[in-house]
Amino acid sequence: MKLYAAPLEGITGYVFRNAFHTCFDNIDKYFIPFIQPNQKGHFSSREKQDVKPENNRGMHAVPQILTNSAEDFLRTAWKLQTAYGYQEINLNLGCPSKTVISKKRGSGFLAYPEELERFLEKIFTKAEVEISIKTRIGKESPDEFAHILEIYNKFPLKELIIHPRVQTDFYKNDPNLNVFREALTVSKAPVCYNGDIFSMKDYEYFTEQFPQVDTMMLGRGILKNPGLTREIHLQKSLDKKELKTFHDLLYQGYCQVLSGDRTILFKMKEFWGFLAPIFTNYEKYAKKIKKSEKLPVYEEAVEALFLEQELVKE
Repeated sequence: MKLYAAPLEGITGYVFRNAFHTCFDNIDKYFIPFIQPNQKGHFSSREKQDVKPENNRGMHAVPQILTNSAEDFLRTAWKLQTAYGYQEINLNLGCPSKTVISKKRGSGFLAYPEELERFLEKIFTKAEVEISIKTRIGKESPDEFAHILEIYNKFPLKELIIHPRVQTDFYKNDPNLNVFREALTVSKAPVCYNGDIFSMKDYEYFTEQFPQVDTMMLGRGILKNPGLTREIHLQKSLDKKELKTFHDLLYQGYCQVLSGDRTILFKMKEFWGFLAPIFTNYEKYAKKIKKSEKLPVYEEAVEALFLEQELVKE
């Protein structure tokens, strides 16, 4: 099974990727959180740092673009290719955020199939890089995906990454595996599965249902259990010492590139929002972490959690 790391805005930037890659080298592709092209064609400071080759050494990284403008996509893809050396670009047609879909981007673009087809025609005609797509199965109804997939099949996609939820699901309800199963038989492009793989039980259930699928993207699953990729590949469970090493690398990385306790703690608290339940009796420690306003207070709460609690066994 090839494993990909999903692009989660604000979370899986280069600091996270480097810490994860150092501790758990089991990812075949890291997808970089989306770039939103602007009218001047400039990258933000965050975007520049995220795509710099020196910040992605030793890993196969793929930038992602979020736009409904073919011209903006082409200009950004050209810059990523010529200035940074990327040969594959991923198009974001999956983001369910209301601020994104209100601008007809991400999964909001799926509600306009004719415009989407014209957009894809332009970028596949003119782009000199390979293009993959990360998609949901519709805006409001799974029935939309049959037509959307017909459109995708008109173009030479590098890969089609399917998160089988509609936009209005956000991350609620179960992934629609019936629609995914149908897509496997219809898609001309290689298909990668994405959605709700949080444990070995989830992984084993999915692979029993879909033994023909050989590529999977993990997002929230590796935030909740950073050792999941290695467990899948090597059947070796995460231990506290390894998790502490990963945490410390991540924390030190943010301390080096960010300034101010508040900014650093915002990043770490976001991380703990996913990770904390991996520990037994984590609630009081998570509360202290969430309330911490100074780095020494945060460090004390984290040390206590690692010292006094154990990792939950499946």
